[in-house]
Amino acid sequence: MNIAVIGTGYVGLVTGVALSEIGHTVTCIDVDPKKVEKLRQGVPTIYEPGLDTLMHQNMRAGRLTFTSRHRDGLKEAEVVYIAVGTPKREDGSANLDYVEQAARDIAEHMTRNTIVVIKSTVPVGTNVSIKRLINRYTSNGLQVSIASNPEFLREGSAVRDTFQGDRIVIGTEDEQTADILAEMNAPFHIPILKTDLASAEMIKYASNAFLATKISFINEIANICETVGANVDEVAKGMGCDHRIGPDFLKAGIGYGGSCFPKDTNALVQLAGNHHHDFNLLKSVIEVNNKQQIVLLDKMRARFGHLAGKRVAILGLAFKPNTDDLRESPALAMIPKLVGRDAEVIAYDPVAVDRAREEINVPIEFTDNIREALSGADCAVIITDWPDIKKMDLFTYKKLMKKPIVFDGRNCYTLTAACDAEIEYYSIGRPDQLPARIGEL
Repeated sequence: MNIAVIGTGYVGLVTGVALSEIGHTVTCIDVDPKKVEKLRQGVPTIYEPGLDTLMHQNMRAGRLTFTSRHRDGLKEAEVVYIAVGTPKREDGSANLDYVEQAARDIAEHMTRNTIVVIKSTVPVGTNVSIKRLINRYTSNGLQVSIASNPEFLREGSAVRDTFQGDRIVIGTEDEQTADILAEMNAPFHIPILKTDLASAEMIKYASNAFLATKISFINEIANICETVGANVDEVAKGMGCDHRIGPDFLKAGIGYGGSCFPKDTNALVQLAGNHHHDFNLLKSVIEVNNKQQIVLLDKMRARFGHLAGKRVAILGLAFKPNTDDLRESPALAMIPKLVGRDAEVIAYDPVAVDRAREEINVPIEFTDNIREALSGADCAVIITDWPDIKKMDLFTYKKLMKKPIVFDGRNCYTLTAACDAEIEYYSIGRPDQLPARIGEL
């Protein structure tokens, strides 16, 4: 089929590339000409393992093109995906300005009856209102069918998730549209769930809210473990053996971040409030996460008393490995507070340094060399569990730092390894590891 994808951000670009990979002819549309030119050169505008290879082979095959002109991109489109951002407003609700503008562009430039698929994460009821908006601005008598097809991609593994997903959700108003989209997605060989529009919209929010709840729950358990002397790794392992609970999303740490969980949990709280329902459980999940993101700061203050003049190596800036996305990263919460306490900060990340320079507006040093970050540091703070951090010989801390003091927000190392390396090691929900001769370190 001829498909157009409006928006070449994280969701839009991955969606467009994946649809071209299964044989469709796809045109990706973005209003930023510089971004489009970069994409035309075969350079992804996001960091996602495996995406560049798929881009190149489908561009060479003539199935994938990019344009900044809606007239050109929508000219032959039978199906149009809306995959633009829905950023959080100050009150927590989703900002639908970009979705509505995409709808107006579709109405102006579509040349045939079209299926419009909303891939963006939107509140319940948005699909219906967008269909009305398109019909209002369409002057040529053409008709649109609307569908909700929420994405369940994890940054850093989005390509794999696209081709090995748990389900494809298709919400529609009529069976014919659902059947067309199901056939279009059949080459993915992933179970397809057909449902109504409102349920499809809610599935996305409910899924992310539940996963965020699991994360905040295990982090609260971790905090209790620290006070009673238990090990949260063992607790989570025991919980995960119960098939009703499962082991996924029970890894204690410094909280969730990224473009989905923070935005979607806040949006669902706001949506519930708009319908006179006080979502107390999810409010608590958000509160726990906000506190958890800076829990290492409390550990540092307890250890040092004050941080003035301390050289702090921040290891990892992205909110998770295998992405350069800093949105809602704990690093963005931690670093300004460290600088505010007169600490000297040097921040390491293998891929996110350029984006970090744009996002972090306090005076710190940046590096993509982990050894440079550790050299002469008074302590190291692990924010992102990048593979090179997890695989690093722990004796490296001892060799390069003034004092081998590590605050690990992702529980990258075993307590035994920290003990053997004789580093001073503070993690989440586990006993502190202190060398016997700590006073001499």
